[in-house]
Amino acid sequence: MFITIEGPDGSGKTTQIRLLAEWLREQGYEVVLTREPGGTGIGDQIRGVLHDPRNTAMDARTEILLYSASRAQHVAQLVRPALAAGRIVISDRYADSTLAYQGYGRGLDLGMLRTITVFATGGLTPDLTLYLDIAPQQGLQRRRLGGGEWNRLDAETLEFHQRVRAGYLELVRQEPERWVVIEAARSVEEVQAEIRVLVKARLDTGC
Repeated sequence: MFITIEGPDGSGKTTQIRLLAEWLREQGYEVVLTREPGGTGIGDQIRGVLHDPRNTAMDARTEILLYSASRAQHVAQLVRPALAAGRIVISDRYADSTLAYQGYGRGLDLGMLRTITVFATGGLTPDLTLYLDIAPQQGLQRRRLGGGEWNRLDAETLEFHQRVRAGYLELVRQEPERWVVIEAARSVEEVQAEIRVLVKARLDTGC
């Protein structure tokens, strides 16, 4: 099973993914926990370029191609082999981030982005995508107070992050059978409890 977790910056994805992976392992599942951009040695090198706050001159087309290059390596080297071995793969972001950030956020052509994404992934799509929804202002505030990585995209305008959130909600509307929206402004424990119920239901039905 291929599970992805999406959401605006500060929505708590990284914490929730770690807790979910720990719980699934306790249930006896083999779990591969990964992230985008990154997930491989090559992908992590690309991540460094993409997230470096000094790279303010990066063109939007350069950005999408770098994200896609990291994703192609990620899918080929890690995701597909893990799925073939019968493991559960949980990824902190995947291709939907490209549509939300570079498509709805940057305004790049969605059709072109989808074509590039299919090429990079070989058409691999998640079985389940959890969207942790939070108002951009609250998410960015969490991000600042959390003391973690503050990257080039975090530093974008509030309007940019609002477009990204609207883009995610449109993606949910287009594929309701794959997406589940989770209110992320609650406590870590409440969010995790809902995630576990959702994932267990999918595993029990073999989806």
